[in-house]
Amino acid sequence: MTPSIPPPIRILLVDDSELVRRGIKAVLTAHSSPPIHVVAEAGTVADAIAECAEHKPDIVLLDIRLPDGSGFIACRKMMQQVPGTHVIVLTSHANDNFVYEAVISGVQGYLMKEIDPTALVQAILDVAAGRSILDPDATARVFRLLRGTGSPQPNSDLSVLSAQERRVLVLVTEGLTNKEVGEQLSLSENTVKNYLANVFEKLKVKTRAQAAVVYTQQMNPPKA
Repeated sequence: MTPSIPPPIRILLVDDSELVRRGIKAVLTAHSSPPIHVVAEAGTVADAIAECAEHKPDIVLLDIRLPDGSGFIACRKMMQQVPGTHVIVLTSHANDNFVYEAVISGVQGYLMKEIDPTALVQAILDVAAGRSILDPDATARVFRLLRGTGSPQPNSDLSVLSAQERRVLVLVTEGLTNKEVGEQLSLSENTVKNYLANVFEKLKVKTRAQAAVVYTQQMNPPKA
């Protein structure tokens, strides 16, 4: 029997440089298992929103600075119009404000354009599988900015979680998908989703990445 071919991961590329888009597209389309298809491209906020609504990609690779506005505007609009869409920021800009806004906008990853092709593909595979790709440095940036601005913060008191909710959060922070968490804890995938929903509500967060930020901050508090 011929082995089944995994469904392609459908990508929307958003970058105002056609040269950059061509380079990324060449890297992604070279991957075959699973295949990664670039279904649309955009160079502006307006085009990104329109292309996302039309093509409903699995993942958007999104630059932050676009000619007609911030990529975060596009991010929030795309996720509102197409809730199943995952967004990975791919940019040459890294500062506390950008990383903070990325996390509160609900992105699943924040990558620099200096990333090597293999790592970029792996990041896409991870996000497509339901993982978030925010490293400890990114989480530290978010909380550093929150403390400095006095903005409303998530509830970082993990004691509000039940023992099982905490176990789920630990595994999510390690990058496991709901299915993988279920396998680790002998739970169904739906049960994991329910536990995770409770975690989000109790910690006052909306995404896996935000929950991971809370856990990482609690376990690794900043040094005085």
